[in-house]
Order: sequence, then C-alpha cells, then structure tokens
Amino acid sequence: MCPVNRRLRHARFITAAIGLSIFLATHPVAADNSADNAGAGELAGKLIGTWKLEEASRPGSPSGNGTRLKLFTGTHWSVVQPDPNSGEVVFHHGGRYTLEGDKVKTTTDFAGASTKSQIGRPGTYTIQNDGDTMKQTDAEGVYNETWKRVK
Repeated sequence: MCPVNRRLRHARFITAAIGLSIFLATHPVAADNSADNAGAGELAGKLIGTWKLEEASRPGSPSGNGTRLKLFTGTHWSVVQPDPNSGEVVFHHGGRYTLEGDKVKTTTDFAGASTKSQIGRPGTYTIQNDGDTMKQTDAEGVYNETWKRVK
C-alpha cells in the first residue's frame, strides 16, 4: 500500500476518533455525572482528551502500539484500534466511568462485533498521570498500558 494512502487513512481515523470524543462530550447520553466523580481530585481533568497507546503488556494482534486510541470526556470513555495496514477497525468499545482517588471504574455500554462480549462488564484500573503520560494497571495484569496524550 502506498505510504501516502496509509497516512491519509490514519489522519481520517484520528479525525473520526476526535469527532467521537466531541460527540460523547456533547450528546445527551453523556450528561454530567460530576456527583459520581466527586472527590476524584485533579485526575478527572487530566484524563480528558485523546490518548495513543505507547506500550502494553498485551498489545494484541495486530499490535495496538502506536495506533490504538483511548478517549475520555468528563463522564465517558472509548477505545478504538485500527488495523495499521488496512485501516479497518479491529475493535471499538466504551461506556461510562467514575473516579475514586486514582482508580477509574468503567462500565462497557457499547461495542463493535469483535468485542460485544464486553458489554455490561465492569473494569477497575489504577491510573498514574504525569502530564502527557498516563500509566494504567489492573489487578490481573492484563491491561497494564502506557499511553501518551495526542496533541
């Protein structure tokens, strides 16, 4: 595949992901649940935005390193990964989250065909945020990941 076409497809994917982030932030389903996030401190504001996977204990196949995106609004999250060669979506899912200290508690509310078994599942992750780097860990060691903020 031509490198120009690959870059164009990647740019379109980033644009779509940012559009999804804006949609989640403004759509009525993403109504403010700041009471749920009360006491979460500064972490809530630091999470908002788009993050690109830099490193993972289990990056998947194809690897999500450098292509997988995670988006946070003040109330919702979403993760999407394209195939780096074809541009097709490998998986996409997301839902609501709350914060308790450095813990992000998620619920998966929607998913594409490849991850639909995740719908309804909760998750709890410890988050360390150092500006433009976010480290996420879980008790089972499955989702131990380092993310970089997309600017």
